[in-house]
Amino acid sequence: MESLQGHLLIASPRLMDPNFARSVVLIVQHNESGAMGLILNRPLDVNVQTVWEQVSETPCFLEEPMHQGGPCEGPLMVLHDDAKLSQISVIPGVNWSTEKEALEQLVVQNNGSMKFFVGYAGWGAGQLEGELETGSWLTVAANEQMVFSESEDQWEQLRRRLTLTSAYPWLDPRFIPDDPTAN
Repeated sequence: MESLQGHLLIASPRLMDPNFARSVVLIVQHNESGAMGLILNRPLDVNVQTVWEQVSETPCFLEEPMHQGGPCEGPLMVLHDDAKLSQISVIPGVNWSTEKEALEQLVVQNNGSMKFFVGYAGWGAGQLEGELETGSWLTVAANEQMVFSESEDQWEQLRRRLTLTSAYPWLDPRFIPDDPTAN
C-alpha cells in the first residue's frame, strides 16, 4: 500500500455523496489502519475567533473562517507552517496539530499560514483504496499554496488541471486560459 499522506483528493464530478461532492481533501495521515483528511474548501460562516472563545480563554483575533474538515466529529484542528508546534508534518511547510497548548501558541503568535477545522474525513482500513479504484477521487501531491489557498473555485481549478494533464500529458495547464475565447 502506498501512503497518500500529503496528497490531495479531488472529488470526481460523479461523486454525489453530499459530504464530499466538489471537495478537495488533504490526506493528513494514511496507513494500513485507514486514512484521515481535512476538506480544504468548505469554509463556514463563523470565524476562528468566535469558535475560539468556546475552547480557550487565550485572546484570539483571527478573523479567518473556520472550515468544515469533514463529517466525523473531532477536536479543533489546525494546519499551519510552524514545525516546532507540529504533531504531524504532513508535507514540508504544512503541519497538523490538535493539542491545546500548540493551538494557543499559534493563535497568540498570529503569524504564518494557518487554517482551522472542525470535523474531519475518515476512512477505515482499505476503504479509501476502494473509493480510488471506483474513480471517486483524483489525486495529486499537495503543496503549501494548494493547502492554504482560500480560492472559491479550488475544486474546479484542480479538477480541470488534473483532467487536462491526464488527457494531454504534454500540455502545461498553467498556460491554459480560464476563458478559452482568450486563446
